[in-house]
Amino acid sequence: MWTSPLSIQGIVLSVVLCLTACAERDEIALGTLEWDRIALPAPAAEKIVRIYVREGERVEAGQRLLDLDPSEALAKLNSAEAMVAREQAALIELRAGPRIEEIERAKADLAAARANQVDSEADYQRLLALGKKDYASRSDIDGARAAAESARAQVRAALEQVQELERGTRVEDIDQGEASLAAARAQANAQRVLLDKLSLRAPRAGVVDSIPFKLGDQAPVGGALVILLSGVTPYARVYVPQSLRRNIAVGGRARVTLDSRAVRANTLKKDAAQNRHTVFDGRVRMVRNEPSFTPYYALTGDDVARLSYIAEIQLRKGVGADRLPAGLPLQVIFLPGTVSEEEYPQSAAMSRALDPDSSYLPEARGNTLPNARSLHPSHNPESAAPAVRESDDGGK
Repeated sequence: MWTSPLSIQGIVLSVVLCLTACAERDEIALGTLEWDRIALPAPAAEKIVRIYVREGERVEAGQRLLDLDPSEALAKLNSAEAMVAREQAALIELRAGPRIEEIERAKADLAAARANQVDSEADYQRLLALGKKDYASRSDIDGARAAAESARAQVRAALEQVQELERGTRVEDIDQGEASLAAARAQANAQRVLLDKLSLRAPRAGVVDSIPFKLGDQAPVGGALVILLSGVTPYARVYVPQSLRRNIAVGGRARVTLDSRAVRANTLKKDAAQNRHTVFDGRVRMVRNEPSFTPYYALTGDDVARLSYIAEIQLRKGVGADRLPAGLPLQVIFLPGTVSEEEYPQSAAMSRALDPDSSYLPEARGNTLPNARSLHPSHNPESAAPAVRESDDGGK
């Protein structure tokens, strides 16, 4: 059977295209777009009395978000401050030493003890003389002797009391008073910090992603009251196939491609209308060494038996990058070469995440940012697979 050269060329071209497509597919990592999430926990199990922001609203660093009931914390603070005042007064008393009146009273007690000693000694001497003539019983003489010895002991005790008052407060007692005052002040400061924490404020500029509890709710200690999405630009959280892991390192270059259908459904309608895909340059900021099982939407063909590695690629700040919502499906192609950290301010901002004066914080462009929940009811990055399936269905 004779076959024309054109047919042979067509078959060869089809095979080459299939192999190229398979190779390109092996070089792609799938995932979703994410923002750095900040969960603000409840410092105490108190009722929410006021909420100042709403979900999707952009906030600045230090902006007030919500208030918890401060009644109990305020009462504990007042008690702690009263204890500080008490310990402070006690320390002042220790440093001042005994009053003159106390010393004079001790001297008067010493004089009384000495007078009693003289009287007891005289009684004992008289009974002792009568006893030699058998005019006093032996028991009376013993009682007089005991009374005289007791009087001498009282004189010694009164004398020691006077000397103690005249020498003043011991240094060790003053040290104990200072320690007690410091402990009381620390307790008051702790209550003051707790009271200040009941007014929840944004640690960084960002967007309110979620407020799980509503007005009047009482969240448990440690429960997330507000969840913020923060950062200069989002990052791509992808699952790297095993075949690509050995060529990926922190600082490597990458190209992130968003699905234009998901973008068009959210914020970048004009940009997505011009191009089917929205492309951003990126830098690998993290790659896991421990593998995880591949998500089900990546289990195709030979990938079923392979493991994948979670990686994060920071997007370069560009047109519309800081306006993208979380949860968008994407694909990443890793390129040769490395990128310096200075070109990606988000990487530098992560090292000082709690610095409100950071110059790398995103600028406010409007009051709201599209909420990630409009695209994904579940914002967990591990459950990002339905986003890809929804995107595929929408394009059919």
